[in-house]
Amino acid sequence: MVFHIGAFYFFYFATIGVYIIFMPQIAKMVGYSPFEVGIIFASAPLMRFIVPFFFRNRFELTPFIFNLSLWMAFLSTLSFFITIDNFYLFLLSNLLFGITLSISLPYVETVALEVISKERYGRVRLYGSIGFMMIALFLGTYLTSTNQAIFYLSAMAFFTMLFGMLITKTQPKETHTPKAHSGEFSLLRFWPFWMGAFLMQMSFGGFYQFFTIYELEMGLDLQTISFMWAFGVLCEIVMLYFQGPLLKKNLLTLLQITILLTSFRWLLLHLYPDNVAVVFASQAIHAFSFALHHTAAISYVYILYKDKKLAQQFFLGVAFGLGTFVGSIAAGMMYGANLFLFEAMVAFVAFAILLMQRRYELKENILSSK
Repeated sequence: MVFHIGAFYFFYFATIGVYIIFMPQIAKMVGYSPFEVGIIFASAPLMRFIVPFFFRNRFELTPFIFNLSLWMAFLSTLSFFITIDNFYLFLLSNLLFGITLSISLPYVETVALEVISKERYGRVRLYGSIGFMMIALFLGTYLTSTNQAIFYLSAMAFFTMLFGMLITKTQPKETHTPKAHSGEFSLLRFWPFWMGAFLMQMSFGGFYQFFTIYELEMGLDLQTISFMWAFGVLCEIVMLYFQGPLLKKNLLTLLQITILLTSFRWLLLHLYPDNVAVVFASQAIHAFSFALHHTAAISYVYILYKDKKLAQQFFLGVAFGLGTFVGSIAAGMMYGANLFLFEAMVAFVAFAILLMQRRYELKENILSSK
């Protein structure tokens, strides 16, 4: 079971690696403008935000729905071959791909936290980072055509589907928990946390969609930029492996620290965008702004709500869905010399708002260090 979860993470995040590192550049090569690139690659995150609302009142995230989403993910990546030259059809394919993302990862995250403790979670989740890093290094060196990028995207989606289905085959019956009453779930109940999660990922909009393009325009070559992506993920892997003791501390404090460090990271990219050493240093902060922040956030959500799968869906939907969607659109509009100054300001506002979450913890008698 743990092996299947680790393999799922490996291929899922290898798929994401192809999608966020190389597909925006491929779309630009096909002829799309920066604004159109922002629209297209904001569509998948938008679906990650919308879909959880259907699961709040109408559907339950069951093994069948999970397996169906895996098939949809694979088929949607295959459709990229025939839709990439048409803006509207390519946008539709990305919308379908986004629907699958809103279902598959929250399901596995919940199962992982049920099967593995939050202290050991990172040592399994790091296989996703390895998959992301390996595909970044490989395609950064060997990518030569549009069809080649889509082929690797589809291949990684196929293996994600395979290991995802194996998870449901080997999943212990006791992890199939009854659906909690959806009326108990409320975003407003802990609104500073949700607003902070939204703004934190909004600040990543320029990084995920335009970092490769931005650094190419600063004079760096694609291989060097791929090494930068890989270095950031390598730092992430190290953090995931050793973060266990940190997660025994106060989770809310960890979230606040990691967001503040993220603001500093974007400020470095604004001030020294063509300084290779400084850009590598900013990538090292990825260990905190993604690895530690993500594990602390999903662990925090896990103790806030009774309906664990729905809570994870909404976290990924609000943060990586709505946050990335708005961040992508804003980055497409703000693209230029001040892009990462804007991202630094957004992250700092997220930090300031999250400072208010403590009073809601006390009100609900929640211990974030659980």
